[in-house]
Amino acid sequence: MKALTLTAYNEFAFDDVPQPEAGADEVLVRIKACGICGSDVHGYDGTSGRRIPPVIMGHEASGEIAAVGAGVTGWKVGDRVTFDSTVYCGTCDYCQQGQVNLCTHRRVLGVSCGEYRQDGAFAEYVKIPARILFALPDHLTYEQAAFCEPLSIALHAVERVQPRPGDTALVIGAGVIGLLVLQVLKMKGCRRVFVSDLNEARLAIALATGADEVFVPTACDVTGEMLLRTQGEGCDVTMECVGFGAAVRTAIDAVRKGGRVGLVGNLAATCDLPLQKVVTREISLHGSCASSGEYQAAVDALAQGLINTAPLLSAVAPLEEGGAWFDRLHAGREPLIKVILQP
Repeated sequence: MKALTLTAYNEFAFDDVPQPEAGADEVLVRIKACGICGSDVHGYDGTSGRRIPPVIMGHEASGEIAAVGAGVTGWKVGDRVTFDSTVYCGTCDYCQQGQVNLCTHRRVLGVSCGEYRQDGAFAEYVKIPARILFALPDHLTYEQAAFCEPLSIALHAVERVQPRPGDTALVIGAGVIGLLVLQVLKMKGCRRVFVSDLNEARLAIALATGADEVFVPTACDVTGEMLLRTQGEGCDVTMECVGFGAAVRTAIDAVRKGGRVGLVGNLAATCDLPLQKVVTREISLHGSCASSGEYQAAVDALAQGLINTAPLLSAVAPLEEGGAWFDRLHAGREPLIKVILQP
C-alpha cells in the first residue's frame, strides 16, 4: 500500500510499505480522509519528541472497513467508520473505571516515542482494534468525520470544567481545538464566550463560529478586558488551548474567584504557575488529555449539525501532496486551520 512516512525530521517519503493485516480483534480500515493535527506538525520537526522516525503519522481519520478479524462481531466489510486515536487496553483499572485516556497501556495512533511505535492513518490502510471503532451515519461525509477526533477532545475538555448555563467563558487560542471548544461551550449554554489569539484570521473564524468578542493579546490587556465585561469579577470559566506560560497566566488571571480553568494546550513541558493566586482565590485547575467516552457524542454532534466545521476546513488534498502541506503548516505564513489528506 502507499503511505506517507516520516523518514527523518522534516522529511517525508510517499512510497510503498507493507499492508497491515487485521488480528483477531482488529479490523482493517481503508482510509478515506485524515486530518493533519498540530501535534503532527510538532512531530514533523522533532520538537515534541513523540514522532521519532520512521513513523506513519495521522490519527484524525475516517474510512470504511476492508477486512474483519476472526474474533470481531458487529462489524462487516464496507461499514463506514471513524475511530478513537487512543488505543486503550480495555482491561486495566483506568479502563475499567471509564478513564480510557489514562490507560496504563495507552498508545496513540501515529505516535512513535521511547515507549512504543504505533503507525497511523496517513496511509491507504490502517489496522484498528474493533473496540475503538464508531459507526458513521450515511449523510456525514468522510471529511466531516475526520473532525470527530479533535471534537471529542474539545468535548472532554469542556466536560472537565463543567460549565453552567449562563456562564461567561474565555478561550485562549483559536486553533482547531480552541475553535471547537468555543462551539462546545456555546452548545453547553454559556451566555458569552470570548476568544483570544495572536492571529487575526483565526479570530475572524472564531467570530464566524459563535464568539461574542475576540481579542489580540499584543494589542490589549485580555485580563483587563475580561474584568471590564464581568463587573470586575472575571470569567466563570477559562480554557487555555495553547500550552505555554503567558497563556496559562492569563487563564488564571482572567477567571473569577472560585472559577474553573481548563488546561488543554500542551506546547511547553513546564511553565511558571502563579500559585498564590490559585490558592487564595480557590481556583480549580483541570488538566485535560485526549477524550474519555465522548467519541460517540462527537459523532452525534456533527451528524446533528450542532458543530460547524466548514469554516475550519482549509484544504483537502491527495496524500501524496502531504509533505508540501506539512511544510506550509510548519512555516505558519498562511491562515490555515485544518488540512485533510486523502489516500
